[in-house]
Amino acid sequence: MRGGFFLCFFLFIITSLSFLTTISTSTVTDTLTSKQILKTNQTLESLQGSFVLGFFSGTYSNLYLAIWYKNIPDTVVWVANRDNPLQNSTDSFLKITDDGNIVLLNSSSVSDNNNNNIVWSSNQTNAKNQVLVLQLLDTGNLVLKESNGNDTTKYLWQSFDYPTDTLLPSMSIGWNFDKNTEKHLTSWKNTGKDPSSGDYSFKIDFHGLPEVFLWYDDTIVYRSGPWNGERLSGVPYTSSMVLDLSSNEHGVNYSFSFGSNSIYSRLIVSSHGQLRSLTWDQSSKIWKINWYIPEKQCDVYKECGPYGVCDMNNECGPYSVCDSNATSMCECVKGFSPKNKQAWKLRDGSDGCVRDKDLDCESDKFYHMESVKLPETSSVFVNKTIGIYECGELCHDNCSCTAYANVYLTHGGTGCVMWISELNDITSYPGGGQDLFVRLAASASDLGEIHQENQVKVEDLPVFEFKNILTATNNFDLANKIGQGGFGTVYKGQLPGGLEIAVKRLSKTSGQGLEEFMNEVIVISKLQHRNLVRLLGCCIKGEEKMLVYEYMPNNSLDFYLFDPIKKKVLDWQKRSYIIEGISRGLLYLHRDSRLRIIHRDLKLSNILLDGDLNPKISDFGMARIFGGTENEGNTRRIVGT
Repeated sequence: MRGGFFLCFFLFIITSLSFLTTISTSTVTDTLTSKQILKTNQTLESLQGSFVLGFFSGTYSNLYLAIWYKNIPDTVVWVANRDNPLQNSTDSFLKITDDGNIVLLNSSSVSDNNNNNIVWSSNQTNAKNQVLVLQLLDTGNLVLKESNGNDTTKYLWQSFDYPTDTLLPSMSIGWNFDKNTEKHLTSWKNTGKDPSSGDYSFKIDFHGLPEVFLWYDDTIVYRSGPWNGERLSGVPYTSSMVLDLSSNEHGVNYSFSFGSNSIYSRLIVSSHGQLRSLTWDQSSKIWKINWYIPEKQCDVYKECGPYGVCDMNNECGPYSVCDSNATSMCECVKGFSPKNKQAWKLRDGSDGCVRDKDLDCESDKFYHMESVKLPETSSVFVNKTIGIYECGELCHDNCSCTAYANVYLTHGGTGCVMWISELNDITSYPGGGQDLFVRLAASASDLGEIHQENQVKVEDLPVFEFKNILTATNNFDLANKIGQGGFGTVYKGQLPGGLEIAVKRLSKTSGQGLEEFMNEVIVISKLQHRNLVRLLGCCIKGEEKMLVYEYMPNNSLDFYLFDPIKKKVLDWQKRSYIIEGISRGLLYLHRDSRLRIIHRDLKLSNILLDGDLNPKISDFGMARIFGGTENEGNTRRIVGT
């Protein structure tokens, strides 16, 4: 399943998607009542004309009840009786039975409820003695409901719960733990006229960290990577399309959406084994492919075997022209070597890698890998309440733990995931992916950057990604500049969840190295007091060092005291309250905190006010972070205001 496998994928991209013959000739409405039947020459049409429910003729003149786009030819999105086609197009019909089921009958008698004539049924049993209707919605969902009911949570049955090969916006696949039910996508047998269940399926595995897998029968073809709070790390990203994986005690669901409801879009599992994201282009009248997977050789599950890393940059797949000196796409994690060196030289890394040095447990260290799709997580230990430092300690103390990482990237990284077995299906994603810490023997040589157990404690101080800081501040737009001082410039920003932040872009004159800087920041982050501005995290990119604080909407104290109008807001009671708050903050810094800090630059512009005009001291740790001797706030000369 290598070059030929992908060549089929590539050729299939340019082929048409479906060839079907609809036989319906008349439209009823968008609704079928319990007193009506839908014959094979009739259709239901959604209210705004987006979708049609009717019958189409497949292979061997088999007849199928299906939903398709009204104005897009040959695009079926759901099939009811895909594995049990009708044989008689003249006498067959759809109806709502007295016991509240939708049935497809192969009979000429409307009143005939003989089970021998039932070709397909909704098989739901909780709707007796109710007046029901079947309605086709403009989302593409076919729903059975009470005739006067519009509550979407009270649908008695809906086609969205029984997907075939297509996922539409507002639709999901996944697990319902309360009902112990699962829904997934299964390809057609072939792309032409046979919608019966094919060989490929797209399913969620909720064990460990939820991931989505593409299967060929019982063989995994592709793995999405775990949900990192922003996206599935192994699924291509497009700015206009939002993928989502939600997980709680009631279930886990995978869905997608577009910013515009007018866009026709869908995810499908093709009969050739691709998951494809498609958008309808009205001008050219074709389905355009946003992305498809597997696309590259590194998408293939376990391409480089245990402890192997598939490098997207070094990849030389079926669409690339490679010379004899081309670098293999497979690499070993540092501290490992190819298990089958001969096969490795022939560009076959499926046997993976083995350790160069045996583990000792107590003295083991951890190698820090950056920007990778995390290994398969179906059998991992997960704790979403602890930070990365405790995670590292737990992994170190458990001699069976082979690696650990954050669960989420959001808010700088939270949660703990630990692998207790070999690491499989790692892929390098420059500019994406996550950090992974892999257990190695302390005696292993040439390990590069080692993550030791006396590492900086970052569990309470998220490290924000630089790209997220850029997005939050609109690339440090001057319009977002809210302050300037001896330690750097301050910008207002907003995180994706809506949290407003203040980003202090530190001057590059700090005399500290990375480790010293991080240790200082961590210590200062522990100084939590109601009258100190809260440090939320930091960001480091090359020579750039940034601190992320809570945003103070009412600016600084001088903004009020020196303004002839605004100073009237501060009556004597409020001024006394502010003085007391500042004193409490200083007392904490000088006497009560675990770290004694003398501010040395306490001035009105460093007293910030929150939404309720509560005072908070800012820049109380800058003297420690800056190690030089010349700039404002440094530690080796008399300075201050």
